Amino acid sequence: MTTGGSNFWTSGSVPLIEPEFLSSIIGAASDIALVVSAEATILSVVINTQDDSFGNLRHWEGRPVVDFLTEDSVGKFLTAHDAYLSGVGPKKPLELNHSDNAVWQYPVRYTFHRFGHEDAVLLLGRDLRPIAETQQQLVQAQIALEQGYEARREFDARYRVVMANVQEAVVFVSAQTGRVEDANDRAAALLGMKPDTLNGATFATLFSDRSGAELIESMMNATLSEDAGPVKVVSTRTRQSLSLDPIVFRAGGQRILMCRILGDADASELPDTTSGQAAALFRQTSDSVVFIDTRGTVLSVNEAFLDLVGSAHMSDVVGVTLSDYFARGKIDLDVILQNTDKAGQMRAYATKLVNDLGSRVPVELSATLLQDPDSPVIALILRDVSRMEGVRRTDGATALQDPGHNVMDLVGSSTLKDIVAETTDVVEKMCIETAVTLTNNNRVAAAEMLGLSRQSLYVKLRKYGLLAKD
Repeated sequence: MTTGGSNFWTSGSVPLIEPEFLSSIIGAASDIALVVSAEATILSVVINTQDDSFGNLRHWEGRPVVDFLTEDSVGKFLTAHDAYLSGVGPKKPLELNHSDNAVWQYPVRYTFHRFGHEDAVLLLGRDLRPIAETQQQLVQAQIALEQGYEARREFDARYRVVMANVQEAVVFVSAQTGRVEDANDRAAALLGMKPDTLNGATFATLFSDRSGAELIESMMNATLSEDAGPVKVVSTRTRQSLSLDPIVFRAGGQRILMCRILGDADASELPDTTSGQAAALFRQTSDSVVFIDTRGTVLSVNEAFLDLVGSAHMSDVVGVTLSDYFARGKIDLDVILQNTDKAGQMRAYATKLVNDLGSRVPVELSATLLQDPDSPVIALILRDVSRMEGVRRTDGATALQDPGHNVMDLVGSSTLKDIVAETTDVVEKMCIETAVTLTNNNRVAAAEMLGLSRQSLYVKLRKYGLLAKD
């Protein structure tokens, strides 16, 4: 560096650096600096004050440099140091790996500088650990990438084996472009094409009775509807009537349709439409239909049940115990579970449902146990009878005309008060017997079902001679 045509550093323009400032300047100019004697002994260690990752290295001073080098770095340092002492200093930075009592290791890149006299050397070093960490991350990323490629090749091999050996005709179609992404040999033969020409072809052009948008829309609708049958098409080349059974999935950011192509013989093996009709009835009936497991947890409901309890979404009901919607709670649920477990079904059980707004809706339900060795299910049909209550109250007077004997025969022989009292006793006895039967002789549940205290129920059981009845 020159200033005004004269050498700035050798002309005496720069004052000598004070010793107390020299170490800070050296520390700022490097990450670590070592002053090494001609005997390769460390005379001084200076650490950058902005970096505390090295820790305290004062114990290095007065000890040989090789005591703090790894085996592969000892020979490199001694060779470079001997060359420095002979007057030929290293022209390139020297990378050395330090170790301290085998606890930690780190690489440092040193440059040699003449310092003072008596062949002492100043080593200014740069910490290479950030670079080493970056290199390690790149190596790990490369390893992970290779492992990913290997796994992909393995899955691709499995996919090709399955596609080549499966007995069904399978075609993968992009829902966005409508083009064939992949197909097996069986599909190509069924469509009258070669496998290499089938890939990339527009799927709708393979059939004479469908346009592109119409065919894709029909297949998408078939995947969304539970009761939809296969899509019927006619092959352009073979003129054969075929059926497409699609399944949609998402891969690589786009929707893919996997279509099984079925010929006349294959289509005859598809299940009949009975299940589809049952599914349509489940969705469209005005009666509420609920499927629960043997513990009372709701598995599935139709829209009519959601309307009945005032729920907006299916997710609000599925997974909830059905007793949460009964006015008598677990009492009603236990009656249903016990009767279906014993008899397999239960008919015309009257109770009340509590909807999300707290209103009570009178319902009449029937239950049937659907036997399944793995997971038995109870199906319930519930009907809102709130509009029928007035009619039933009128019919109830007629039904009570012959509770044990004809009430009309008592007119003239007994007072009206006695007739009503006797009729009331008969009805009360019938209700208590029914409640006890429904609850499987559970007196606590029967009392709650009748709206009586347990003590009042025992009094009435004793009154009608029902206390010892099984």
